[in-house]
Amino acid sequence: MTLKHSLVRKIGNAIKEVARNKGSMWWYTPHMAAASHAITERIPLVHILLEVRDAREWLKYFEQKKCLVFGVNSHKKDNIKELLNFLQARVRELPKIGHGDQTITLMLFGIPNVGKSALANSLHQIGRISAAEKGRLKHAIVSPHPGETKNISGLKIASHPSIYVLDTPGVFPSEILDAEVCSNLALTGAIKDCLVGEVELAEYFLSIFNLSNEYKKWAKLSLAGADDCSELERRQKRQYLTDHTQDFIVNKARRMLYEAVTSFNSDLEDEEVMSRLIKAEFAVLRDAFNLPPDSDDHVRKVAAKLLNLYRTGRLGHYTLDLAPSNNLVL
Repeated sequence: MTLKHSLVRKIGNAIKEVARNKGSMWWYTPHMAAASHAITERIPLVHILLEVRDAREWLKYFEQKKCLVFGVNSHKKDNIKELLNFLQARVRELPKIGHGDQTITLMLFGIPNVGKSALANSLHQIGRISAAEKGRLKHAIVSPHPGETKNISGLKIASHPSIYVLDTPGVFPSEILDAEVCSNLALTGAIKDCLVGEVELAEYFLSIFNLSNEYKKWAKLSLAGADDCSELERRQKRQYLTDHTQDFIVNKARRMLYEAVTSFNSDLEDEEVMSRLIKAEFAVLRDAFNLPPDSDDHVRKVAAKLLNLYRTGRLGHYTLDLAPSNNLVL
């Protein structure tokens, strides 16, 4: 058994143990139940439902299944414009569309932390600019923590006809028993870290990272020229010494992770070897994040910063669930 599988079992069992002790209330909270009910009630009133998934490698699978899919990056303006054009084309296909004063509603739905609010904000911003509309922009709350969206809110994304996108709270099924599904949801931040533990989740991420090809993209990273930076850059580095989101710290973390992985020539499928590598990575990341070695909880702090960089895409992109390859049309 690999370390990854051991961690999946450990994390999944920890989550299921909480469910056994506290019932479904810990997972399917009253707030989530109310949100599910509100979404269900709203469905007959909207024109188009958009399920938001983090499914980069599933696009071909959904296309083969004759699903209407669109790959989008919420942070790329051109990509959002393409999605807007795609949605407006779908709107024109709706029956009885064509009256200038008609209002069309699209509703986003999906699990917590999948990116619904970020997508709604981008559609609203780009849509208003494209329509040359004036007035104050609205913003859906975007947070790395699950459960920040409390209510269904509408943002205008187009005119003639007027199109509104509804941002909704994230929801789960009332019961999820699969250990790997539980582990992956916890890793993405869809459920609160305190149910499992940040250190265990960071170890799980590193067990995935070390077997991926993402770190190979950082081979050219080097500190060469770091001593030649301007006085302003040196002051900024002193000012933001412990801010792990700064580019110079992110690049340092990437370089150190690359060097740590490439220095291990043993079989990373071996649980003991992977454990040694992850322990070494925690040590170099402590230095990369400029944490004092005598800090009582430096391991937890490293884990928290590492998870934040993973969840914000600063350490590359990973698909946790692979599409069934035998069903794909190649």
